[in-house]
Amino acid sequence: MQMATFAAIDIGTYDVFLEIFEISRKQRIRSIDKIRHRIELGKDTYTNGKISPEMEEELCSVLGDFVRIMDGYKVNAYRAVATSSLREAENSLFILGKIRQLTGLKVTILSNSEQRFLGYKALATMETDFNKIIEKGTAIVDLDGGSVQLSLFDKDALVTTQNLRMGSVRIREKLSGLASETSHYEVLVQEYIWNELLSFKKMFLKDRKIENIMLLGGFFTESIFQNEQEKNTRIISRKTYRNWFDKINGHSPMELAVKMGIPLENASLMSPAAVICNSLIEMMDAEQIWIPGTHLARGLAYEYAEEKKLIKVSHNFENDILMAAKNIGKRYAVNRPHIQNIDMIATELFDSMKKIHGMGVRERLLLKIAVMLHDVGKYISLNNAALCTYHIIMSNEIIGLSHTEREMIALIARYNTAPLPQYDQFAQISAISEQQYLKVAELTAILRLANTLDRSHMQKVQQIRASLRERELTLNLTVNGDFTLEQGLCREKMDFFYEVFSVRPKLKVKREM
Repeated sequence: MQMATFAAIDIGTYDVFLEIFEISRKQRIRSIDKIRHRIELGKDTYTNGKISPEMEEELCSVLGDFVRIMDGYKVNAYRAVATSSLREAENSLFILGKIRQLTGLKVTILSNSEQRFLGYKALATMETDFNKIIEKGTAIVDLDGGSVQLSLFDKDALVTTQNLRMGSVRIREKLSGLASETSHYEVLVQEYIWNELLSFKKMFLKDRKIENIMLLGGFFTESIFQNEQEKNTRIISRKTYRNWFDKINGHSPMELAVKMGIPLENASLMSPAAVICNSLIEMMDAEQIWIPGTHLARGLAYEYAEEKKLIKVSHNFENDILMAAKNIGKRYAVNRPHIQNIDMIATELFDSMKKIHGMGVRERLLLKIAVMLHDVGKYISLNNAALCTYHIIMSNEIIGLSHTEREMIALIARYNTAPLPQYDQFAQISAISEQQYLKVAELTAILRLANTLDRSHMQKVQQIRASLRERELTLNLTVNGDFTLEQGLCREKMDFFYEVFSVRPKLKVKREM
């Protein structure tokens, strides 16, 4: 395939967006059309908990128009996604069914971590600027109607990513009854969000120096640029942002709509969005703000191009996922030498068993993260570590993973030490499928065996080479100490390994001279 035409549909909090791309090795990703329809699905969701029938009808009508536009462009493929407005709606499944029935579109509801990862990938398509900026302390501020995602980079490595439920639509609806009672609405918003921002600062910023902010903020960011040079470079100074912020301060939505020539609906979201961004810029003390103007749709196009091998990917996104997991482990004081040792063992076990389990690079990634986080529960309780580990993993977002993938990791880590229930019992506590349950069992068996081979936490295994022959997996181990404890305790884990894979592990131990 020399060139592909791809369509991306984003059902957002305050609009529905269609972008058509041409993708080729030569031109990479080129946008050829954009269509945006204003519809505040988030207003219904955040106020009433569900989307009204009227909104539902309008959404299906718009998506039907999008399908006809896609047909006109003869797209090779499409992907339609929805974010928090559908993710948090009680009637989301009914709406997805109606969309499929009336338009033929299959819509996927993204977890927050998947959504933000796509926004991050959209940034990465601007390779030269992106790679240069994240060499220094950088924060990505991804603001939408439902929440703001804060991701911190240091020396090209993702340090942490956190989601705060303080998006522009959510705040506007929350404070709607108070707006008429004050002449200083901006102060009201500032007071409402400040405690959450302060908690983020105490936990994650500390003495970290943030020199650059990448601002993803939808419609309102385009009005910040004051001259053509800024529009060309997409970079503004902290002073420029502050001047713009002072100009919009104290104005009602109607006044802003007239002054800025924007729809009243957009103007009503301007103040909350501007206050959030101003607070973050001041708190992080950043001098430079990069406003690339990218959209989640471009991240969808990037993933499609990556999957079809239409472009060469220069940034290591898997490493970002691993770094996010690593920093969670660091926060809960995991034993790093132990983690590194069982990662070496578990990876060798996984790779040697490919012909049996048939899993791929994604499952290998899930295993590595489970290894990193399998002991975090000990930070809370030594006696109930397995359950605490499960809850810690489920409570921490790992950017780039779906909710189901995160749950699989949490279950693998939990049943590393706790007995694994049969699927009929399992189905009562988890929504994962039978196929996913089997993967959890297989990865748990690998983790249990790897973990037991470093039971003393003394990293006695210096080298491992696994060899599969028929139904026997020979583990050639080079160790640097008395291996009696590990050999004695691993028999039970080998039995479980055999139960899952019908392959019997066999140890061949060689003492390091």
